[in-house]
Amino acid sequence: MSGPLSTVILAAGEGTRMRSHTPKVLHPVAGRPLVEHAVRAAAGLSPERLVVVVGHGRDAVGDHLGALSTTLGRPVETAVQEEQNGTGHAVSCALSALPSAVSGTVLVTYGDVPLLDTETLSALLSEHADSENAVTVLTSRVTDPTGYGRILRAGDGEVLGIVEHKDATEQQRAITEINSGVYAFDAAVLSDGLARLSTDNAQGELYLTDVLGIARGDGKHVGALVVDDPWLTEGVNDRVQLSAAEAELNRRIVRKWQLAGVTVRDPASTWIDAGVALARDVVLAPGVQLHGGTTVAEGARIGPDSTLTDVAVGEGASVVRTHGSDSVIGDGASVGPFAYLRPGTRLRTRGKIGTFVETKNADIGEGSKVPHLTYVGDATIGEQSNIGASSVFVNYDGVNKHHTTIGSHVRTGSDNTFVAPVEVGDGAYSGAGAVIRRAVPPGALAVSGGPQRNIEGWVPRRRPGTPAAEAAQRALAARQENDIDGESPE
Repeated sequence: MSGPLSTVILAAGEGTRMRSHTPKVLHPVAGRPLVEHAVRAAAGLSPERLVVVVGHGRDAVGDHLGALSTTLGRPVETAVQEEQNGTGHAVSCALSALPSAVSGTVLVTYGDVPLLDTETLSALLSEHADSENAVTVLTSRVTDPTGYGRILRAGDGEVLGIVEHKDATEQQRAITEINSGVYAFDAAVLSDGLARLSTDNAQGELYLTDVLGIARGDGKHVGALVVDDPWLTEGVNDRVQLSAAEAELNRRIVRKWQLAGVTVRDPASTWIDAGVALARDVVLAPGVQLHGGTTVAEGARIGPDSTLTDVAVGEGASVVRTHGSDSVIGDGASVGPFAYLRPGTRLRTRGKIGTFVETKNADIGEGSKVPHLTYVGDATIGEQSNIGASSVFVNYDGVNKHHTTIGSHVRTGSDNTFVAPVEVGDGAYSGAGAVIRRAVPPGALAVSGGPQRNIEGWVPRRRPGTPAAEAAQRALAARQENDIDGESPE
């Protein structure tokens, strides 16, 4: 490859077959929109310019590309195709965003081919440069080529051109080598060819594929790189294809992590997004879904039946039947079963969040435990503390959220209610059923409510005829009889 590299990604189509209000290229596959897969693959080549052609849903697509540009740390430019007038017209719109005297190589790809990777694009550019082609097209052979452009070759195998499916003869439609829509062009050849395109075809559009025939007619060499894996060039046009592409990409992601030392008990029920990172000796039980930027450190065990989104799991931690997002789980910590970690949860080293516990904006200290049936919201818990069962951190007064602070080595009784803002000092205890409204000093025992008062005979008097009253009367009669039988004769 000589000269600078510019990359054009075509992403302006409406995607009517998706039947969606969301632009097609923003539908996610493995946790990333289709167009993001294309941009990341192209960005891996470090092109001088990277332009995405947008049209339908341009604002939403542009917003995502702007955020992605920040994430990648490189410019991702956009060019608008106001009127959908074919792929040739789309590339012309992109070139308008490039310098007027564009030179070097222009790589053209699509925004709806999620399995196409940097390695394959690099191989295409190498073939283009090594063969000194004017145009090099990426192709594959498929069992059902319906809808795809067919590659036309001479008897010696040289590429003659591409014919679109709607323009193909019956004989041409029998060809199984298809056009992926991905090309490497000499910039000058591309610019000249685009200027000479016509709409004399079944669609009445400007076909980018016709540039190959123009180049051939000018005596320039057109080549092809055939990929053995048809999934690399598989596009997404409807929900069926979207599901198939995601399933295939997930299969490859799971296999990649298995080969890297991760145990996946049931690959068929395990879903891992492209942005997830797993360490060696991680074990994933059946029914695990890992999304976003989730990271799992060495020796951690996840599942079964757990969904984590943007969660950092520490070394040797255990997460069972848990739904969590935007949270941190420390080394050796334990979560679940049936736990709900909402954003802002931080469970530190060897801490525990147990059964039917919900947390939000909660920092739970090293070795501290929230074992069961508890809500912890907007709270800080120190080290080695234990929160009794069925406790509630009451953080909302109807207008504002307030914070609760629990110190270190605190032991709270079951069914406690902490009415924020409130603080419990280090080493304090609380009794069962306590309602904590005021600060508890370090080392104090907090109890609330008056002494228990029993009103004898209330149920038989106030609820006569009920099963409870009848049961009480039987029990009272039996107790009275036992008291009589137990009396000593004088």
